Amino acid sequence: MSQRRIRGVTGTQNGNVAQEEKHNSPEFTYRESPLTVLLEHSLHIRAIYHIFVVILLVLLCDTVIYDLIERGKINIGVTSVLRGFGDIRRGVKLWLFELAVALAFYPALRIYGLVRNIIKHHASLCKIWAVFGILCVVGLELVLVAVPVRDLANTYLALASSAVVTCEMFRFVMKICAAAVACAPRCHSGNEPLPTISQYVYFLFAPTLIYRDEYPRTKKIRWGVVVFHFLEVSAIIFYNSFLWERFILPYWSDYGKEAQVEAGTVVRGMFACVLPGVISFLCGFYCLLHAWHNAFAEMLTFGDRLFYEDWWTQSRFSSYYRAWNRIVHAWLRDHIYRPLAPRAGRAVSTLLVFLVSAAAHEVILALSFGFFYPVLMVEFGVFGLLMLPLTANSSRRYPNTSNLMMWLSFFIGNGLLWSLYTMEYFSRKNCPVSEDDSFFVPKSWSCPEIVLKPNWTFQNPFYIIY
Repeated sequence: MSQRRIRGVTGTQNGNVAQEEKHNSPEFTYRESPLTVLLEHSLHIRAIYHIFVVILLVLLCDTVIYDLIERGKINIGVTSVLRGFGDIRRGVKLWLFELAVALAFYPALRIYGLVRNIIKHHASLCKIWAVFGILCVVGLELVLVAVPVRDLANTYLALASSAVVTCEMFRFVMKICAAAVACAPRCHSGNEPLPTISQYVYFLFAPTLIYRDEYPRTKKIRWGVVVFHFLEVSAIIFYNSFLWERFILPYWSDYGKEAQVEAGTVVRGMFACVLPGVISFLCGFYCLLHAWHNAFAEMLTFGDRLFYEDWWTQSRFSSYYRAWNRIVHAWLRDHIYRPLAPRAGRAVSTLLVFLVSAAAHEVILALSFGFFYPVLMVEFGVFGLLMLPLTANSSRRYPNTSNLMMWLSFFIGNGLLWSLYTMEYFSRKNCPVSEDDSFFVPKSWSCPEIVLKPNWTFQNPFYIIY
């Protein structure tokens, strides 16, 4: 199928179709990412893309001018990037360990299938062997999680490097689980061949968490597209570095150096984080779910590139959660929700899906920052869950208002994330070391002390002095 045909099919599927039709579409088929289609066919979306590029260039100029005036040299955010990806060798070693564990699953699978075929006529042995196989998979997953977590918990690794290692850890965990669930019935029936090593290795690097022997494949690799997407990833990394240096550090870098801080300063700093927080949120989405995944899809000729849907137009949080990250959503649906729903019910299954997802995100943040501060878990696992029934009915009667409220929650939520995690980070960095310091107890709650401005009084804003 030609690239033009792929785009044509995708353009049709991402047009004005009903939500149910999109969610009931085949698991894998030839599809482009929504933004790829919009950027190619919509001048309006392309103009918005150009606006973000111009903002990046303006921030670059601002950084250059600031560095020349204040320091006499040009930094352009390189220092923050290098600090974020510090100790890269240790990060690579941990990733290679994770990859080795994921690869070790394949020979274990072949051995399991071979023994199962030998004892297939002995029912009792087959049951024992099945339990043993499950325990082996669980043990392999525990090793994959325990070693990186223990290493990162004992010795702090730079924030970005730690985030990459932890995200890859969860990715390999989900990959192994998906492959095990898909291949176990084959071992038991003996009628279907197990996947080849090339099929399994392809799955490990393909932008999907659902195992299939074959996926839709394009005919050639467009290396220009690959390079362009990787350049976008690099630009977004520096984009976030500029946001950090220009909007966050001026407000929070000295937080904790003094014993007291005025409440007004904290409030102003929190509001200052709202805009850079939501810009970082959008950039993170584009960087990971669009640019990064499309780059790997192009290199691997992976034909189905519907990694997300048009989540920005949704008015219900349930639709947003399905559309935001289809890769992880598909795994949670197939391996947690669907197996549990017939037994535990939809409500309990949905709750468990949210708790698992929130816990995984919190582990990533805790190991990346070096402390446990469950702000995201509360936002995602509590308020996000409560928004499901609240927006289910209102979205039908007031879809525009519901979409507006959803975006308002994005602004507030990301502003809180950027400010609260930054306050905690610099509190631990700047406040004096105490015997009461703990990985699980936020230090920003006790240091510095937040006080009202001396002699501050409320004045009537409508009182006019003549």
